[in-house]
Amino acid sequence: MATKHEQILQHIEELEVGSKISVRQVAKELEVSEGTAYRAIKEAESQGLVSTIERVGTVRIEKKKKQNIERLTFAEVVNIVDGHVLGGREGLYKTLNKFVIGAMKLEAMMRYVEAGSLLIVGNRYQAHKLSLQHGAAVLITGGFDTSEEVKKLADELQMPIISSSYDSFTVATLINRAIDDRLIKKEIMMVEDILIPLKDSYYLSVNHTVRDWHRFVESIGHGRFPVVDENMKVIGVVTTKDIVGHEYEVPVEKVMTKNPITVMARVSVASAAHMMVWEGIEMLPVVDNHRRLLGVITRQDVLKALQYVQKQPQMGETFANQIMNRFQEEKGEKGIYFRGEITPQMTNHLGNISSGVLTTLVSESGSMALRQFKKADMVPENITVYFLKPVQIESTIEIHPRVLEVSRKFGKVEVEVYHQGTLVSKAMMTAQVIER
Repeated sequence: MATKHEQILQHIEELEVGSKISVRQVAKELEVSEGTAYRAIKEAESQGLVSTIERVGTVRIEKKKKQNIERLTFAEVVNIVDGHVLGGREGLYKTLNKFVIGAMKLEAMMRYVEAGSLLIVGNRYQAHKLSLQHGAAVLITGGFDTSEEVKKLADELQMPIISSSYDSFTVATLINRAIDDRLIKKEIMMVEDILIPLKDSYYLSVNHTVRDWHRFVESIGHGRFPVVDENMKVIGVVTTKDIVGHEYEVPVEKVMTKNPITVMARVSVASAAHMMVWEGIEMLPVVDNHRRLLGVITRQDVLKALQYVQKQPQMGETFANQIMNRFQEEKGEKGIYFRGEITPQMTNHLGNISSGVLTTLVSESGSMALRQFKKADMVPENITVYFLKPVQIESTIEIHPRVLEVSRKFGKVEVEVYHQGTLVSKAMMTAQVIER
């Protein structure tokens, strides 16, 4: 039976997109305490089911799928730009396709405004009105208001009109940053994106026997299954090596591996891959907070997912990407090395290269060197860095990684950092190899 928390989440998921939600209303309808309702609504917000806006309340929004995660709802835009809604609250759940900065004549501006877009403009009432009539929302910068006529039109058309105290450049930067963050999330695939759901998974219960295991193996061709109790909680895993030598009538509960390693749905696929390689596991049960079975993932699913991510054409830029983009890969007598300048953003308050940046350079360059020998993902496990001499702002450095050892599962690399021919830092890194 579902807990009250789960019942509330299910109730929220079944609400129409655009519905307003309040703690008091949920508590009353489902006969739960306001504390329980509040916690469930917060969980729904983290799952992308609702968005809470100051002066408006909590609104049921459309949950983003992986293919359109970079699209924002107008409700999310309000939060991103610290704005407040002047009109058209009923349309906050809608998704914007693009945004247009209105820094031109009215006639020229309207050529770019289309249904589902967001016009970013100052206190130009006619532009606000025409934009709404074109089916676009409006974001007024500089903290300006709009006319009562425009607010009424926004309510009638259910298209939001938002005011923010930021200027147009800041607003556009904030929205771009939010979209870029989403592209990074799109790149970071989660276990929930690839799990084989419960209805399509094979699992055994405590009442099953070794005979049932053999029947499952004949049916689907592999011998790894989670074992659940009467409440669907995972209590074990049974594999071929557990079964060998046991009679058909022996309960699986007697032969299974108890307290198995499990994974949560909101864990990244890369973390799951690391766990599976490290522990030598071919299948992982996916569970909720109460260890109830949600589905399973296999090593094959994980490797396919990692291959898929690499083929994505659109990815956000992480800090590691930004740092490595400043360095050129070059080839020397001893293999590849990297040359680049220490920019102001890479330094600490003393004007020297920060320890975090240097560690990133070691990790990224070491991983790239290992990939020359093994076409796989490298997950650093241990990095020891020695800071021999300070490296000042705008210094040009060279990073020389040297692979000491690489096997099917692990790699070891030594990294030396030079400035004007002098060794300024030295590091040792070991990494786990996750083959694609």
